[in-house]
Amino acid sequence: MVLLSSESGVKRMRNYPMNEPMIRTTHLCKSFGNHTAVDRLNIEIHKGELYGLVGPDGAGKTTTMRLLASIMDATSGEAWVAGHSILAEGERVKEKIGYMSQRFGLYEDLTVMENMLFYADLYEVSQKERPARLERLLGFSNLAPFQDRLAGQLSGGMKQKLGLACALIHTPAVLFLDEPTNGVDPVSRRDFWRILYDLLKEGVTIMVSTSYLDEAERCTRIGLMHKGVILIEDTPKNIRSSLHASMIEVWSDNARSAIDRVKKINNVTGVSLYGDRLHITIKKKVPAAELIIDLKRTGIEVKDYREILPSLEDVFISMVER
Repeated sequence: MVLLSSESGVKRMRNYPMNEPMIRTTHLCKSFGNHTAVDRLNIEIHKGELYGLVGPDGAGKTTTMRLLASIMDATSGEAWVAGHSILAEGERVKEKIGYMSQRFGLYEDLTVMENMLFYADLYEVSQKERPARLERLLGFSNLAPFQDRLAGQLSGGMKQKLGLACALIHTPAVLFLDEPTNGVDPVSRRDFWRILYDLLKEGVTIMVSTSYLDEAERCTRIGLMHKGVILIEDTPKNIRSSLHASMIEVWSDNARSAIDRVKKINNVTGVSLYGDRLHITIKKKVPAAELIIDLKRTGIEVKDYREILPSLEDVFISMVER
């Protein structure tokens, strides 16, 4: 599904107050029966930010996107997008945004160019503006050589770039992208993020959801989401520093079977498995060598170890466990 503005959203937002958030939520909630998908969400995203909503499947990311795009009604709370209430001014919100869902929603029996022309017709792009607009979108999405190919014959990454190009036929002020690189190859993922950085330079505000923590590192700010709740929100660098503990990476042939024993060792505050490696969180003042001695005393084989900085995944796992 793609929602587009009826005219250039960025042009209309040039005079938008710089100190006013482009996206703001106040105790935003969405429940389905007894299940709360989004639980009292409070966030502020300013113009020109690339905000990452990060979490596993079922965390509430897609529901949050749909609420902010005014295609789903909130159970309670309120939100404003580009100055308009999602509750009282849903149609005005849709005029200001672009929204690309997880599922490719364009027409597979039309070519790349035919899809783009269809959306240009649908949203009344003038004949005068079309040539330059289409050339630019085909150029930065690298789809120019494939404009005569059927959309159904494109790779996953190319489909996603076509969806984004159609969402930008009228450059929106705010762009919502729901797991846009899910299942996409690494090269296409890199190209997709390059396009997003180009959009930031033009002043577009972007909210992207992802379960890839390496992608979260590319965002200006991120919110780690779990069971509908934002556990922590900050820059990736500050979040990595928030663990307030030391971390040691240990290589062991019996890493999986050693986890329960590691958790019982004094001064260990967390442990997670990465193949044949353990990431062990210990209290700040405990020397790494002291922990290694304790590991060996419990019968855990230690092939090698090193002190490391916590990753976003380490922080997320630690917070979820707490």
